[in-house]
Parts: sequence; structure tokens; C-alpha cells
Amino acid sequence: MANHKSAIKRHRQSLVRNLRNRMTKTRIKNSVKAVNTAIEENDAAKAQAAMKDVTSIMDKAARKNVIHWRQAQRRVSRLQQAINKLA
Repeated sequence: MANHKSAIKRHRQSLVRNLRNRMTKTRIKNSVKAVNTAIEENDAAKAQAAMKDVTSIMDKAARKNVIHWRQAQRRVSRLQQAINKLA
């Protein structure tokens, strides 16, 4: 454990950020899973509705630097391409 007051505070902050990042990444995984499930079921309308959530969650995560902005855009793009193949 840290000994200096500032180091103790940094440790506290890192724990809070770690929890927030894990929650965000879990939300991303679950929303992507929903889109992939809809794609497997060949349900374009359901996939497009889930895609709206994925885009929002990914953009928010990229803004908060949980994931890199290019990674967010790449993943959204690939999911959208998969949805477009259904139509």
C-alpha cells in the first residue's frame, strides 16, 4: 500500500476508474452480443435497433478513453456491414 497522501489518493482514484472501465466494457460486450444474436437469427429490424445502442455505448466509451476511438469506429463499422449483408 502507498505511504504518501497523494499516492493513497491516486490508488483510490485508480480503483474507481478500474470499476467504471470494467462496467463500460461489459456493457459493450453485452450490446455487441445482442447485435450478433439478431444477425444469426436473420432479424434485420432487431439487429438495427440493437445497433443503435451499440453505437451510442461505443462512442461514449471512446469519449471517456475506455477504448480507443479508432477501435470503436472499426467495431461499429464491422457490425453495420454484417447487418447490411442481411438486407
